[in-house]
Amino acid sequence: MPGKIKQNVAGFVLAGGKSVRMGQDKAFVTWEGSTLLNRALEATQAVASVACIVGAREKFAPYGSVVEDVFRDRGPLGGIHAALSATDQELNLILAVDLPLVTPALLSFLIECAQDERNVATVPRLDAGWEPLCAVYRREFAEVAEGALKRGQNAIHRLLEDEIERSGVRSGIRAIEERELVSAGFPALMFRNINTVMDLESCEG
Repeated sequence: MPGKIKQNVAGFVLAGGKSVRMGQDKAFVTWEGSTLLNRALEATQAVASVACIVGAREKFAPYGSVVEDVFRDRGPLGGIHAALSATDQELNLILAVDLPLVTPALLSFLIECAQDERNVATVPRLDAGWEPLCAVYRREFAEVAEGALKRGQNAIHRLLEDEIERSGVRSGIRAIEERELVSAGFPALMFRNINTVMDLESCEG
C-alpha cells in the first residue's frame, strides 16, 4: 500500500553523524542501490507535504532543506527539538536515517494514528521498547523536549516514560503497541536499524 500525502504533515529525517562502526556517516551508506539518506527522504516525501534533513547544513545542504540543532551534540532528542522548533505544521513525522525497512505505508499508518489532537506524541512501542525515531510529534512537544534538554536529559525513551508517569492517562503520549502494528501488517523487523555492516547485510537478507 503506497503512502498517502498529508498536507498538514511535515517530515524530518534525522541524518545523524559519523558512525565509528560503519566507518562513515550512516546517511551515505548504500543499501540496495541507494543511500540511506535518499531512501529515508523518499519514504518521508511520500507521506508529508515537505521533507527536511536535520543535521549539519554544510554537509547536507546539497541533498535538501536542512534544519540544524539548537542544542548541539545532544543526540536524537536534540534533533527532534530542532525539527519541532522549525516546523510550521501541527503534525511532524520524525524518521531516523538508519531505518531502511520503514515504508511509506508504515509512515502513513503512524500519521493516521496521530490525528487525535490529544496526542502530542504518537510513538511505536515494541516489546523491546520505544521507537521514538520513527514517530509523529505535534509542534507543542518542542516545549517538552526543550525542558528535558535544559535539565541535561538526552534520552528520549526516558522522557516518554517520565511524561506518562507524571501525567498518567492525560500525558498525551500515544503508544502504538507491537500487537497493533502487527495486526495492521507492520512486523517489528521493519524497525531494524543499521549500526554495523552485519546489520546492513541482515537487512539485505
